[in-house]
Amino acid sequence: MMFRTGPRNLITDVAGLRVGNASDVRLKSGVTTVVCDEPTVAGVQILGGAPGTRETDLLEPHNSIEAIHAVVLSGGSAFGLDAASGVQAALREKGIGVEVGGFRVPIVPAAILFDLRNGGDKNWGRYPPYRDLGYEAAQAVGIDFAMGTIGAGTGALSSGLKGGLGSASTVLDSGVTIGALAAVNPTGSVTIARSRHFWAAPFEIGDEFGGLGYPSPMPEHAKRILLKFRDRQVGRRTEVGGNTTIAVIATDAVLTKSAAKRLAISAHDGFVRAIWPTHTPADGDLVFALATGKSGIELAPNDAIDLYAAAGATMARAISRGVFAATPADGDLFPVWSSR
Repeated sequence: MMFRTGPRNLITDVAGLRVGNASDVRLKSGVTTVVCDEPTVAGVQILGGAPGTRETDLLEPHNSIEAIHAVVLSGGSAFGLDAASGVQAALREKGIGVEVGGFRVPIVPAAILFDLRNGGDKNWGRYPPYRDLGYEAAQAVGIDFAMGTIGAGTGALSSGLKGGLGSASTVLDSGVTIGALAAVNPTGSVTIARSRHFWAAPFEIGDEFGGLGYPSPMPEHAKRILLKFRDRQVGRRTEVGGNTTIAVIATDAVLTKSAAKRLAISAHDGFVRAIWPTHTPADGDLVFALATGKSGIELAPNDAIDLYAAAGATMARAISRGVFAATPADGDLFPVWSSR
């Protein structure tokens, strides 16, 4: 199978999804939301050791909610969980939600990354701004959106480089489309050592993140474990916290909740292909899975394997594209990839 991208090479190539971003440049943080045109089957898999989440338990296959209305990726650490309330408010105004006792309740799972110590002004007063940013992101949704230093990727950092918001899509031979969206803020590195070469190079389609491939020969120092704040000392303690990559994998195939969870699990393979190290105790790595069913295709077993394989490859590309697209801003702690 030869993978090809969808027309936008964005998660919105999956029919039934729209994405909105809201950013605060002074804060160096922001919010990204994926809004579903119709209630959508969803799952989640958390493999990082330090997650921050809202409404993830209901996504487990044994629990009763069958479909959700949006997911939220936010900066701000635990403060950023307020962003889901803003998205929920925007959806409620539109009459969107599951009916419970005569009330409409939008179901909006969310996850956060830690971007508090990235040089931005976090002196926001009594209440953090993330609820308002979530509302703004929900009002801005569309099928085209920017990547890099925007939304939940506004203040993201990786080891040695700015992180960012990235997306990618893949169209399979079966006719199914799969898309990924990632806010990339890991403790590990997305490039091989301090080179311009991405770990995810074998999965690149065209030159979507530089077209450089792997270095040849592979540098000896590629084996060195490079962490975001490893060399910063506070007293006698070495700093290692302040991380997390959060993401969404989506498809227009018809999936059950169990199959959506399997899709989220498979998408974590893309983290392993694109970031080293990943899934550490200092990362809250998480993947939401969405299955809109808009293609009407129920996959045969062999085609399902292709879908799960493509989930990892597409996620690896989205992660790399987020770092590739990052742009510089005043007060940055790390440079952007394009300056290397």
